[in-house]
Amino acid sequence: MRFVTCRLPDGMEDPAILSQDGTQVWPLSWLGLSYETLSDAIPFLTPQVRFGLQLAISGIPALPVEAVTLQSPIPCPAQDVVCLGINYMAHSDEAEKYSADAFSTKHQDAIYFSKWVSRAVPDGGFIEAHTDLVQKLDYECELAVVLGKDAKDVPAGQTKDYVFGYTILNDVSARDVQTAHKQWYFGKSLDGFTPMGPCIVTADEFDTYPPALPIRSRVNGELRQDSNTKLQIFDIDHVIHELSQGMTLKAGTIIATGTPAGVGMGMDPPQFLHPGDTVQCEIEGIGTLTNTVR
Repeated sequence: MRFVTCRLPDGMEDPAILSQDGTQVWPLSWLGLSYETLSDAIPFLTPQVRFGLQLAISGIPALPVEAVTLQSPIPCPAQDVVCLGINYMAHSDEAEKYSADAFSTKHQDAIYFSKWVSRAVPDGGFIEAHTDLVQKLDYECELAVVLGKDAKDVPAGQTKDYVFGYTILNDVSARDVQTAHKQWYFGKSLDGFTPMGPCIVTADEFDTYPPALPIRSRVNGELRQDSNTKLQIFDIDHVIHELSQGMTLKAGTIIATGTPAGVGMGMDPPQFLHPGDTVQCEIEGIGTLTNTVR
């Protein structure tokens, strides 16, 4: 099942079900579920509830997607996005070549940091260039995991039931800001730096766990990143298990699982984003997230 947040013709935002072909939506309020945000709804959207919703929408007229404005599925996350740094070996190599003195890319343990999101950018929305602050603007296509229930001290190998679904996140990054401050938070948290969407696809739509999904990005149509999520150094099971030890991960938590090689800083010479550039992030089974820099 696919979930979105949409702005209805009356201007109200409502979490909704998106049809498999992406052409129709059923606002949850039409189905008797009154949740202000998708984050609020997620803990209650259990497999049993979703099964009932699937039956219900078969007999209820839908809105054509053209009648609404799709937002990021979780427009305003309740807490920072949890991010993994250097989680594909090839990206580790390119990051070291770009700025070996700024960050150590050699590590035996997962690298975690957070990303503040004032409001996520939807598919078709704009990445803000912040040219007054940023001269080295970069893209990072990532698989994002959304938790469906609180996770605490979850054993390894038993994390699957805690995953609600997956979406695409472009972890837009100001490389010069990162390097100057020798940390990631500020350089990744500016307004307009978190495109996310186009929808959340529930975990039961995928055959394997963790899913092995082709992941790609393009800039102005040119293929830049081309990898597979199975190549992550620390997989989703490891991450949820490790982060839940002694720390409660709340339902609705978003975990961005790192980006593969092919980002702008890794090219020779580096190729950063500029106003007018269009970035497409694609993950098989989820869709394509397209945003233009302005």
